Amino acid sequence: MLGWTAGLAACAEAPPPEPLPPPDPWARPTNGKKPLSLLVILCDDLRADVLGCAGHRVAKTPNIDRLAREGHSFDRAFVTTSLCGPSRATLWTGHYAHRHGILHNEADLPESAATWPKMLQSAGYHTAFIGKWHLGSASAAPRPGWDHWVGFRGQGQYVYPGPERLAPIDRSFNVDGTLQRMNGYVTDLLTDAGVRAIRSAPADKPFAVVVSHKAVHAPFVPAERHLGAYADVAGPSPLANTDAAYEGRPQWIRRMREGEFSADAPYSGRWPDLGAWYRDYLRTLLAVDEGVGKLLDALAEAGRLEDTVVLFTSDNGFMAGERGVVDKRNFYEESIRIPWILRGPPVARPGSRCTSMVLNLDWMPTLLDAAGLVPPEDGDGVTVLPLVGDQPPPGRTEWLYEYFFEPAFPQTPTVLGVRTATHKFVHYHGVWERNELFDLANDPGEVANLIDDPAHADRVRGMSGRLRRLAARHGLSLEPRWDRPAEEPPVEGGESAPTGAE
Repeated sequence: MLGWTAGLAACAEAPPPEPLPPPDPWARPTNGKKPLSLLVILCDDLRADVLGCAGHRVAKTPNIDRLAREGHSFDRAFVTTSLCGPSRATLWTGHYAHRHGILHNEADLPESAATWPKMLQSAGYHTAFIGKWHLGSASAAPRPGWDHWVGFRGQGQYVYPGPERLAPIDRSFNVDGTLQRMNGYVTDLLTDAGVRAIRSAPADKPFAVVVSHKAVHAPFVPAERHLGAYADVAGPSPLANTDAAYEGRPQWIRRMREGEFSADAPYSGRWPDLGAWYRDYLRTLLAVDEGVGKLLDALAEAGRLEDTVVLFTSDNGFMAGERGVVDKRNFYEESIRIPWILRGPPVARPGSRCTSMVLNLDWMPTLLDAAGLVPPEDGDGVTVLPLVGDQPPPGRTEWLYEYFFEPAFPQTPTVLGVRTATHKFVHYHGVWERNELFDLANDPGEVANLIDDPAHADRVRGMSGRLRRLAARHGLSLEPRWDRPAEEPPVEGGESAPTGAE
């Protein structure tokens, strides 16, 4: 009996058990695949067709072309919001803009956001971000999810350190929380930082390195060594500024031609004409292409080229005089189509390509899939790796586009729309404006607006219904309260009514 009593006393004096650690909120189940390293090369405002591998008549992009030869090209890749901040937030979260809440370029992604870098960190990856974050303009500080950070505030600049009148934060990069004054051309600086990140990545774990370029965002400045390139290139011809040319088009696009994004004197006359603007656009891309070659060389020197998936892409496209303007805040093909090339021997067959519709919503699940992780169940996209291999493509037959009015750029109204493999329906919200319907199979340049053609009335009704159903499926309100679902009003016909009007 005494022994039993002593045992009770000993139990009473024992310290309480250690509490279990809280579950890791970013942990993802594995999918059974070998985790591959990841290199993402992200451009800004790069059209899908301004690459040699895309058939451009004069663009010199030998290193990007090499990616296409050794990897897989997606010929119909799109963004769901053609604006830098929302598209980049979609890259990190896999959600539509109305879900992640980043509707313009000044909003910062909340630290609580569920992003794939956090999930890779949880799975043991070394993560590094290099370059233009562009989600919030007030800070260049490191964001959650990254073991290594080299970034700058807002748009940054093409040549550092820049004028003396700039604040120290704007003449520097933030490197892991410390401002370091930079000296040189921004594309080269970011490429060099990316090379160092690859070389210094731990050898005993996979890595994810993102090199996010400022190029080719306007007002662009080519590297000095490229100023003489493309001297004989005439550039594209803008749409004629005539009533006939704008027949059937919405009025906002012609009014836009009167401002800084006019193709007649781009950026308020910074360039005298569209040809001069276009030559600098192509010149600015040259340093990006050189950087791609250096990054591939760094992977090879580190012995990691064959087990690294390389993604080359852009946050949105850009119009180069089509419809008489140079901008992106719209649902036209030049603005929404992006380059998307995947290289990586474990997942991509050399020289392969497909025409299935893929979206920036698919970036997150694709990268997680390549990392051997199961994407979150609530994502809006799907992994595209089955398209790269021998499996049949997923059945995406339509998708939703959204752009939300920005007070800082009032020339463009809110745009909602739906695209299928053959047709596009564009609805302008909150203004008296002409909607648009295009037969992309027979009119890839979107010249003929069929919205008021009686022969296409059934198609208008059908596409309008698709828009309503897609919006409901993805939780997008067709009312001006973008942050909540609502009873959806009809969306039909050739002319959009102002908010509240029938």
